[in-house]
Amino acid sequence: MIVLNGQLADVRGGETVAAVLAHLGLDANARGVAVAVDGEVVPRAEWAARVVGEEARVEVLTAMQGG
Repeated sequence: MIVLNGQLADVRGGETVAAVLAHLGLDANARGVAVAVDGEVVPRAEWAARVVGEEARVEVLTAMQGG
């Protein structure tokens, strides 16, 4: 299992970053989304191919408007 945004997630290693985003209900083409795997920012161009390893720590950030 991987740790997703600080919590154990029902996502196994071997999935792509794009698949992890789909698990969260996010479109990989959505604007204002950033992803880091094990502390390394993953460029958007790599999301469809970048595989998340078993026990990886994935952080997904989304920009929000307002104040």
